[in-house]
Amino acid sequence: MKVRHAATWLLLLSLTIPLAAGCAQQKTVAPVVEDPVPTDPLQEEAEVEEELIAPYTYPLTGVPTEELVTERPIVVMVENSPAARPQTGLHEADLVYEVLAEGDITRFIAVYHSVKSEEIGPVRSIRPYFVQLGWALDGILVHAGWSQEAMNLMAKHKLNHLDQVYGDHDYYWRDKSRKAPHNLYTSTELVRKGAEARKFRDEWEKQPILTFAGADAGEPAGDPAPSVTIPYIGGYTVGYTYDEAAKTYLRSMKGEPHNDKKTGERLTATNVMIVEAKHRIVDSVGRREVDVFGPGKGFLLQGGKKRDIVWELKNGVIRAYEKEGALTDIPLLPGKTWIQIVPDAGRVTFGEDA
Repeated sequence: MKVRHAATWLLLLSLTIPLAAGCAQQKTVAPVVEDPVPTDPLQEEAEVEEELIAPYTYPLTGVPTEELVTERPIVVMVENSPAARPQTGLHEADLVYEVLAEGDITRFIAVYHSVKSEEIGPVRSIRPYFVQLGWALDGILVHAGWSQEAMNLMAKHKLNHLDQVYGDHDYYWRDKSRKAPHNLYTSTELVRKGAEARKFRDEWEKQPILTFAGADAGEPAGDPAPSVTIPYIGGYTVGYTYDEAAKTYLRSMKGEPHNDKKTGERLTATNVMIVEAKHRIVDSVGRREVDVFGPGKGFLLQGGKKRDIVWELKNGVIRAYEKEGALTDIPLLPGKTWIQIVPDAGRVTFGEDA
């Protein structure tokens, strides 16, 4: 009996060992998880910024854009007599020149390219030096009437222009809330339609190459200039006060904020250029001849600072240089630019209030 029990025990043992081994082979082995590779948050941020960089910039503002805009700029003559204030659409212009017309009244030469403006005006007549500024830009000139010298210049050089007084009234309208002639308006859409109907060239062939400061350029050079007062004549003054939060200059006229009529928005400029130009009265009406070619002296205001400059109309626009004969212009900050053309820059004052 002992022999039988021993044999039985050995038989059971021989069956149990393989079963145990098989169970051991079927045990699940936990996978090895490697520690994640640490990432550099600065590198990730840089990659995101790189993805967001727009491929183009608007030529007159230096502001990035996703689209390549090849249309010619629109150059509108905007009135600034007391009956025309406040104006509409000046806040949407990329570039604005302000210069004396007759008497003590200034006029705006407003240049539209990056923004489609639904209402611009009041539109008034054109002068020879207005023609010269718009022609330099290869722009479509928009006006209502002209002086004979201005028309002679446009006719001689076959410049593209839309004149509401002589045949192009379909591309303007009158605002009944104001009295004529201070109530004439247009829009960039109407101007484009007029240009197409008149078969004007659409592509901007003489596009100026402006210099704009990069994001890593640092603060502009110059002396602190939180405000400036620019006297013209007859008690008419223009002022700019720097808004540190918005990094722009807030515009005033005769000590009052200069706001858009339609939106109530305050007119602002990232760059303000004050240029002294030769002025000469040429007739009994008080019309002027103004040298918009230069060179001349002036000031450039950017980022709350001002610096003395030499200016010159070159390659489409009035540019600021550190000195006469300099090969490169002073970079503008991306944004809107206002250029104040004055007969005497020596009367310009800088202070705390404008």
